[in-house]
Amino acid sequence: MLGLRDKYTTRSLAVACSGGLDSMVLLRLAHDWCAQHGVRLHAFHVHHGLSQHANDWCAHCERSAGELGIGFDHRRVTIPHDGSGVEAAARKLRYAALGEMCRVHDVKLLLTAHHLDDQAETVLLQLLRGSGAAGLSGMDADNLAPGLLGVADLALARPLLSQPRAALEAYAREHALAWVEDESNQDPRYTRNALRHQVMPALATNFPGFQARLARGAAHVASAQRLLDELAAQDLAACQDGDAVDLAYLSGLSADRIDNFMRHLFSVRGLAMPSTAWLTEMVSQLFSAREDAQLKVTHPGCHIRRHRGKLYLTPHLPILSGMRDPDDIGVLDREGQTFRWQGEASIAFPDYGGVLHFERVEQGFDPDWLRAQTLTIDFRKGGERLKLAANRPSRGLKAHYQALGVPAWERERLPTVSRDVDLLFAAGIGMDCRHWSATGQELIGLRWEVNRG
Repeated sequence: MLGLRDKYTTRSLAVACSGGLDSMVLLRLAHDWCAQHGVRLHAFHVHHGLSQHANDWCAHCERSAGELGIGFDHRRVTIPHDGSGVEAAARKLRYAALGEMCRVHDVKLLLTAHHLDDQAETVLLQLLRGSGAAGLSGMDADNLAPGLLGVADLALARPLLSQPRAALEAYAREHALAWVEDESNQDPRYTRNALRHQVMPALATNFPGFQARLARGAAHVASAQRLLDELAAQDLAACQDGDAVDLAYLSGLSADRIDNFMRHLFSVRGLAMPSTAWLTEMVSQLFSAREDAQLKVTHPGCHIRRHRGKLYLTPHLPILSGMRDPDDIGVLDREGQTFRWQGEASIAFPDYGGVLHFERVEQGFDPDWLRAQTLTIDFRKGGERLKLAANRPSRGLKAHYQALGVPAWERERLPTVSRDVDLLFAAGIGMDCRHWSATGQELIGLRWEVNRG
């Protein structure tokens, strides 16, 4: 029944043990398999604290593991009452706790006791929620789950996924296994319970064996999803330009293929999957906005921006001191920060999001002259001009940024350094040559480094 294959070969594995029938069956099966193959086994329990019997369940799991000579560990989690669903919050914290225990005990394979009835419930729930192919694929029998468990090389396997609950009940009776009953599993206020107790029995009466057929349908959908992922990966390889995406390539695709690509892009960037309505509106704005529009669509995990025919997903950045809004270029609450250079190799300016470096250069400022100046670091206010070389004209900073292809959302966070009203340096552009020293062996140049953390 366990069906662990050679691909699961490992020195140690763990069972997520709730104390219920399913996990107790899995624990016994895993114990027998590990004893046969010389693999170290752990039982991990997560104490949610939602039931008055939670301490008893934890004690039951520890006692059962001890009787089998299995290493036991547990973690307590607190489910926040922040308006989010209890089921979703408990699941997220449970997997995080399980991942942490796997890391502590150097476990590379975690087994959970999901079975065929669970798979059928999952597919039905996703269908009722209007999910796409990814949701209707159901649960995988095995996969790497770094996003879920927080451990990069940890695999998650569900070896009982092809077995109906009735088979697990028969095994438990045959081997006289003891388990606990979670009273919350009877509460119809939880969506999965309502489906389990009110819908599934009716389906079983009218469509015997429906669980296996739903699982088979989910496998077909999963196959289709893999093809969609392959197509999206090919599209990404064809249109990716560094961190950007070429919109000219995307514009030649069908609407369905663009949507498929965007979902893939969000997935590979580790971003939450948007709703269909949000994605449709975002794509519409992406292609319909004027070319000179500073398009910014906000997603909980990033900003979607367009610049010179390219799509960018940029992170949310904190508002730096002195900025009212990161979209209001150069709008300040106060004047810039004055400072004196005393020969340091660099000076950190956390209020401006970076570090100013002072480096030896062939063309630059006389160090003695620079030490004597009261300097000011600031965000640009507008109207500043910079002359990069003697044979080049003085130009406004906006013109310089446009010529260099610096996107507007990066310009707004690039400071300037000045002496009184004279601009000496603009981050992302360079130094003003009108203040360079004509003589001298050890000249100083300025360079700005953005804090990426």
